[in-house]
Amino acid sequence: MNKSITELTPREVWTNFYKLTRVPRPSNHEETARAFLLQWAAENGIPAEMDEAGNILMSAPATPGMENRRGVILQGHLDMVPQKNSDKVHDFLVDPIDARVDGEWVKANGTTLGADNGIGVAAAMTILLSTDIPHGPLEVLVTATEETGMDGANGIRPGWVKGDILLNLDSETEGELYVGCAGGIDGRILFHYAPVLVPSGSKAYKLHLHGLKGGHSGMDINLGRGNANKLVARLVKTLGEEIDLRVASLEGGDTRNAIPREAIAVVTLPSVEAGKFIARVKEIEATFRAELSLADPGLTCTVEETYLPERVIDRRVQRRIVNAILACPNGAMRVIDSMPDTVETSNNLAIARIGDKHAEIIMLARSSVESAKEALVQSVRAVFELAAADEIYFEGGYPGWKPNPGSAILQTMIAVREKLDGKTPAIKAIHAGLECGILGATYPRWDMISFGPTICSPHSPDERVNIASVGKFWEYMKATLAAIPPR
Repeated sequence: MNKSITELTPREVWTNFYKLTRVPRPSNHEETARAFLLQWAAENGIPAEMDEAGNILMSAPATPGMENRRGVILQGHLDMVPQKNSDKVHDFLVDPIDARVDGEWVKANGTTLGADNGIGVAAAMTILLSTDIPHGPLEVLVTATEETGMDGANGIRPGWVKGDILLNLDSETEGELYVGCAGGIDGRILFHYAPVLVPSGSKAYKLHLHGLKGGHSGMDINLGRGNANKLVARLVKTLGEEIDLRVASLEGGDTRNAIPREAIAVVTLPSVEAGKFIARVKEIEATFRAELSLADPGLTCTVEETYLPERVIDRRVQRRIVNAILACPNGAMRVIDSMPDTVETSNNLAIARIGDKHAEIIMLARSSVESAKEALVQSVRAVFELAAADEIYFEGGYPGWKPNPGSAILQTMIAVREKLDGKTPAIKAIHAGLECGILGATYPRWDMISFGPTICSPHSPDERVNIASVGKFWEYMKATLAAIPPR
């Protein structure tokens, strides 16, 4: 056991978080984590049940004297985004997270940490275990598969949860209260093609573009970081106009809500052009590094000779696919007029896979304005229709969460924070997707707020949580539960 983490303050929260880091819980593979949480509840005498969608609901009665308070739901999600550095050996299905203290932060060794949303779940677990923290009737809702489609929130049934106030514990800047979020929709595009024989006299090379920071496609999309899929497509197009470069395969990105950090392409070219090819790759790498010197200083593009494949993409099909990737809208499109530091509309061209007679492109479009989201989908669809894609799907859409300026819990939490440390919390909307919009559609009576500790670079191996902010978040949560008004 890493004693340094479990001895951090507040000790109970960090201990529960450490337990979660030992249990594999990548999105869509949460069975072990669900079993752990249900067993933990049983061992501690905490009522718990799981619904058909994989959500877990636990509860605790009001502490003495708090029985007449409005019921509160502490809500977080169980899954984590599985991202690792290319040189890190780690199997997210079986291996625990190697979490460690690094100065003022807790981070993982070469992988995502899972503080998103493990810290929120750990804090809720600690409240359930407590005997000396005042609170009214309490429920803890731990939802399933939030990161890849909000499956748990979408599958929750009406009437299952009894409380009146939802405290979502999935925000990532301490001292801020979130009252709204963007909606989103997944895009999936397919090209089908018949590969052709590799031209005679060819050599094959593996292009590996890596070293990008990546990050959360909601939190970090406005930071100007490189998109590996866009960059490798640009490299292929540039070189393809100078030499007979042919693509055999391409793999870029692996998670729809993470900015792609690396891409690998296997290409062929005439043997006589090998020297020019290698030199031009280094020149283009230098161009990319100059453009992204501040946002992505670690960008690297390596070349190594590899086995010669039997077939490659037809030249015309390759042109269509590469042009479509380059033309597809990507990044932050617009900010909210009344909140110019918050993105309104964005697209993340998250995954590109080419090979085995198919090309697949996956993206996540977000907007806090439904009509703007629809307009973005139109633009993306138009690009791929012009490229003659065989199948274009947009599905899994989820609503945004519209701010409620008359929220009673918002006013309570402002007053609580001012009493705690004399500071007025910043009131924000977030471009990332929170489950509040979906849950609020099923439980429209709920009054909702989202808050949490400071977590940087979620959805990337640079993910880290600020230790001091966890203590502030914990004290804020306890003080808020004590201040919940009567029914």
